[in-house]
Amino acid sequence: MLEKETINFEKTVLVGIVTQKQDEEKLTEYLDELEFLTFTAGGEVIKRFFQKMERPNPKTFLGTGKIEEINQYVIENNISTIVFDDELTPSQQKNISKIIDCKILDRTHLILDIFAQRAETSYARTQVELAQCIYLLPRLSGMWTHLERQKGGIGMRGPGETEIETDRRIVRDRIALLKEKIKVIDKQMGVQRGNRGAMVRVALVGYTNVGKSTLMNVVSKSEVFVENKLFATLDTTVRKVVIRNLPFLLSDTVGFIRKLPTQLVDSFKSTLDEVREADLLLHVVDISHPDFEDHIASVNQTLMDIKSNDKPVIMVFNKIDAFKNQTIDEDDLITEKTKKHYTLNEWKSTWMHNVGEENALFISAISKENLEEFKERVYERVRQIHITRFPYNKFLYPDYKDAIEKEE
Repeated sequence: MLEKETINFEKTVLVGIVTQKQDEEKLTEYLDELEFLTFTAGGEVIKRFFQKMERPNPKTFLGTGKIEEINQYVIENNISTIVFDDELTPSQQKNISKIIDCKILDRTHLILDIFAQRAETSYARTQVELAQCIYLLPRLSGMWTHLERQKGGIGMRGPGETEIETDRRIVRDRIALLKEKIKVIDKQMGVQRGNRGAMVRVALVGYTNVGKSTLMNVVSKSEVFVENKLFATLDTTVRKVVIRNLPFLLSDTVGFIRKLPTQLVDSFKSTLDEVREADLLLHVVDISHPDFEDHIASVNQTLMDIKSNDKPVIMVFNKIDAFKNQTIDEDDLITEKTKKHYTLNEWKSTWMHNVGEENALFISAISKENLEEFKERVYERVRQIHITRFPYNKFLYPDYKDAIEKEE
């Protein structure tokens, strides 16, 4: 009888702070997401720590008492990794490492590590390594003694694990080399995009793990990698899709996330160029997620950062099959009804009503619910763009000869 494959997860604790700008409820949402990120990277969260502070301690992020409490827990429970929800400064990371004898990571480092796991192509690996080098450069003085003590696992993938003796000069040279390499690849990919002709380009955008790749597979009948983990897709996939007699290009892009590291935005420039050059954006939203409104805001902010917020958008609210209506018992006079208890119809009557029926869709990519309506809506929008670009196309404008004669 075959033994089941066992996965060795690293024992991890999460750390965050409650401030005036971030209350305990908001922190819980962030730590839930951080736990999912940790799981994706190969860690098991054993405990969460948080402290109420006006602002982070410039030396150790948390107060000395809380740091000592975490250190004691790490020793007693054999914890191998601590992940902070916010980005640590190089000095904070160095000072914490002097007190607590385990790997100290922040949210940015964790996301970079997941990208290092997920990078499949040479281009994606180059992009991730550049982002890692930019992140590690100001942290070299504290990182090497830290890496000598702990080898392998979460946060140790990439340039740091094989070149502990690397100094700042060599890392700077490496960054310059990677930037030149990416410039060459960007130029090649720009030529490839130019060779696609004048076909209408549609890009799937959205928060990570909202079902973009699943929708891509259903619509284009392709085999894009799908997994219920964050950042399952790093490399942009472009497929030619034909709805009725109308062909267009559909691209699946890397998912966005709250507190997306700026290093990734910079190094994934060419990947994001697919969004910049798209004629139409399909903003996919996981409506079953309790924080989907925050996800929408994060995606919109990223689109603004890459100067793509002025493009036409169709909001695609996905996973309606997983949407669970949390109703309140009519006899319950204590519990206040909030957005968490809204039904799908109640959501549609909120701000979604102002989006406009032509700009909002409610589907399930897995169960294919309302998929035909989705295809019809996309067809109409692409057709409008196509007619604007080619006003006398004989397939989309059957009376184009009559139109020409009338103009003459």
